[in-house]
Amino acid sequence: MVNVEDLVRLRRARDRMDREYAEPLDMGTLARTALMSSGHFQRSFRAAFGETPYTYLMTRRIERAKALLRRGDMTVTAVCFAVGCTSLGSFSSRFTELVGETPSAYRARPHDHGAPIPSCVTRRLTRPARHPNPEAEPGSRL
Repeated sequence: MVNVEDLVRLRRARDRMDREYAEPLDMGTLARTALMSSGHFQRSFRAAFGETPYTYLMTRRIERAKALLRRGDMTVTAVCFAVGCTSLGSFSSRFTELVGETPSAYRARPHDHGAPIPSCVTRRLTRPARHPNPEAEPGSRL
């Protein structure tokens, strides 16, 4: 169980990931934001939010990538770098794992069916869901 003081610090780090998802955030930087050691930060983050910091950050990046791909005016490569990923292969693999189709396929299909849905509902419905796969767990790399 995470104490209240640590939870405040963890939220500060999570908020930073939400704001700066496109920046090169590493475990040390995020742990310093939470005023914790890297190991304690990783364990506490998972206990508090049910997922690792890496998984949380990649989910934010994929959410933003989906929005950019729906616009249709950027290439998959440009979207990859715009959301803070440094490897097109890793980005495509993670996108496919979370969304269920490749970034190119997602970009190519029409997305106008969601136009009348309020943005708060769209965000909730389009949030990528990670399926349990222990072999795909990336560890502490960001």
